[in-house]
Amino acid sequence: MKTNINEKGTCKVLVAMSGGVDSSVAAALLKEQGYQVTGVTMKIWDGTPLAKKGVHHGCYGPEEEEDIEDARKVAQTLGIPYQVIDLTSQYKSVVLDYFCEEYLSGRTPNPCARCNQIVKFGALVERARDAGLDFDFIASGHYARVDYDDKLKRYLLKKAKDISKDQTYFLYSLSQEQLSRLLFPLGNYTKAEIREIASRYGLQVADKPDSQNFIPGDYSAVFPAQPEPGPIMDKEGKVLGQHRGIQFYTIGQRKGLGIPSQEASYVIATNAARNAVIVGHRNDIFKDDFIANKLNWIATRDLCEPVVLKARIRSSHKEVEALVTPIDDESVLVKFKEPQMAITPGQVVVFYNKDTVVGGGIIENLPL
Repeated sequence: MKTNINEKGTCKVLVAMSGGVDSSVAAALLKEQGYQVTGVTMKIWDGTPLAKKGVHHGCYGPEEEEDIEDARKVAQTLGIPYQVIDLTSQYKSVVLDYFCEEYLSGRTPNPCARCNQIVKFGALVERARDAGLDFDFIASGHYARVDYDDKLKRYLLKKAKDISKDQTYFLYSLSQEQLSRLLFPLGNYTKAEIREIASRYGLQVADKPDSQNFIPGDYSAVFPAQPEPGPIMDKEGKVLGQHRGIQFYTIGQRKGLGIPSQEASYVIATNAARNAVIVGHRNDIFKDDFIANKLNWIATRDLCEPVVLKARIRSSHKEVEALVTPIDDESVLVKFKEPQMAITPGQVVVFYNKDTVVGGGIIENLPL
């Protein structure tokens, strides 16, 4: 095996700096290892006011100005060039519009995976070059590793040492070209070690809390229109109550339904055509198979025959063994040994072989 991280010397690296401790230490480590480092931050917030009471700030929101200032101070401390690149229009069209369209169509999207593929490791790279920045690699503070397999002739995406912080789930859609130019300096560190390194470098973000949300608080402000109430009904079509907008509901949700029931009710589907939220009992949210499409394979060029892999259907979901069977070039059937809770259309499924990401895709709509 060989890894991107071994390419040092006079190599120039563009580090995507969020203003947090992880990307700040990524820049520090790369400079220490002999790279010529330039820091850059994506400006993505367009000024939309957001309600965020009692919530840590997220990627998109008014705290962006604070994050940019933090990143700038870190760059000054490290003695590296730094630049802010405005990607508000790209972020809106690629991430926010997609986020809204998916929710309004009754699906639950994963905006972070889409952002990584198209914006952070796509548009940011293009705009940086357009701005005259010269670099050989791009790096970030993600907890993941990239290796090169000489036998497969492919770059591999692998889990981080700190499994509790591993972020490969959000990186599954990266291409071979993107992986070939990526450095993940934190892949062999734990979070505690990263904070210690930040303190050693005297970085003022050493104790800064991590962002925990895509959008802080109530994200209704990013939708193009006011929420449209509609019926909450059971599987037989009986109306049990009214929802406040289909975009606020996802499969497996139990809280906030506001309907009378002797047994706990769970969202088992959303029907955008009828603007309806369908509820059932706990056993109704367990399924043992689904179809995934919009596939991206990393450890293989394609899938030609059924294979048993570990599958993760949400970022917080435990990986579970599944038989993955190709249907055609664009989709696979995923079959679990045991039914899994809240398999949700629009969410990402990522397939693993031990610590290696084999590939992944998007979960499609399922029949009730």
